[in-house]
Amino acid sequence: MPPRTDIPSRSVTATEMLARLVSFDTTSRNSNLDLIGFVRDWLDACGVAYRVSHDPTGRKANLHAIIGPRAAGGIALSGHVDTVPVDGQAWSSDAFTLRAADERLYGRGSTDMKGFLACCLAAVPALHARPLKRPLHLFITYDEETDMGGARRLIADMAESGLRPDWCIVGEPSLMQPILAHKGRLALRLTARGLPGHSSQPAAGVNAVHAIAEAIAWIAAEQRRFAREGPFAGGFDPPHTTPHVGTVEGGTVLNMIPERATCMMEWRAIPGDDPGAEMERLRDYLTRNVEPAMRAVHPRAGFDFEIVDDIPGMALDAGHELTALVKQLTGSNSTGKVSYGTEGGLYQEAGIATIVCGPGFIAQAHQPDEFVAQSELDACDAFIHRLADRLAA
Repeated sequence: MPPRTDIPSRSVTATEMLARLVSFDTTSRNSNLDLIGFVRDWLDACGVAYRVSHDPTGRKANLHAIIGPRAAGGIALSGHVDTVPVDGQAWSSDAFTLRAADERLYGRGSTDMKGFLACCLAAVPALHARPLKRPLHLFITYDEETDMGGARRLIADMAESGLRPDWCIVGEPSLMQPILAHKGRLALRLTARGLPGHSSQPAAGVNAVHAIAEAIAWIAAEQRRFAREGPFAGGFDPPHTTPHVGTVEGGTVLNMIPERATCMMEWRAIPGDDPGAEMERLRDYLTRNVEPAMRAVHPRAGFDFEIVDDIPGMALDAGHELTALVKQLTGSNSTGKVSYGTEGGLYQEAGIATIVCGPGFIAQAHQPDEFVAQSELDACDAFIHRLADRLAA
């Protein structure tokens, strides 16, 4: 656990704030309460009100702060503080000590996405001093890197408080370019239940590894079909839905028919494609083509489907007022789409118009020696202060 960082009595830069945030190891498997405690003390010192909501274990927390009128409406700046692990990665220095070199700031979470939150928090004293006519919300969430449980809990808390913004900017790394859409994602754990036996008598058992391989082969064929036939959506890379198998486990020793096998798979779906419907197509294929032979040997053999994660896609209309606002604030003449998912889809599903725009390059996310360019933080600082000008107007 990192040592407690004293709350400063003066304004800090985004870089100084980022160093404090990076010092907390908020890998998703860990509690984030120390970091949230630091943020609470900072907001208390600045005189900013906030709400805190916890996960069921009490080990993790969201924070929802409001600068300006404490009311519904206005606009939110949203980011998560959990990070992916550094285990097994070759870092050039301590991943939880911010290192500056060549106008880059190195540290776990620097680009994904503590850099954005550092800009938001560093700006709080100046924002709080402004006579904002509309509220500026700050969302800080947990578990974005796993099941997005933090954003789901925050949305439930807003339903209880009634303090819901009209619009939201999710600060995932986009090189400060407005992102109007991202794919949805459904993650599935598929388990094959077989019947053990000696490998010399294959007909006397049900090979769960063979059964799971049938499902994997189907997914591989589907990946080729989507790439060949679509449907296609311009602006995404790749411009179609992508099914994928990421992990496979099964069997114990070579001379034993494996009783159980499991794989993890996902669908990243373009807007308009339903990953749930794709999952049901897989279920139908296995029910008709694989399970009958399995159950002819053992009636309890078959497949179990467990949805691990279901994240809606996000799509903001190019003509929406929020699109125009973010283009003006960034000075960008163009918008984009991305294949990675964000909490934005959940906020949009909850009735909050949402766009993605934040500092850093997504290719740096989850990498050893993750970094954000100092120029990106500077651009984000300017963006936030221009937004405050609009809210004060």
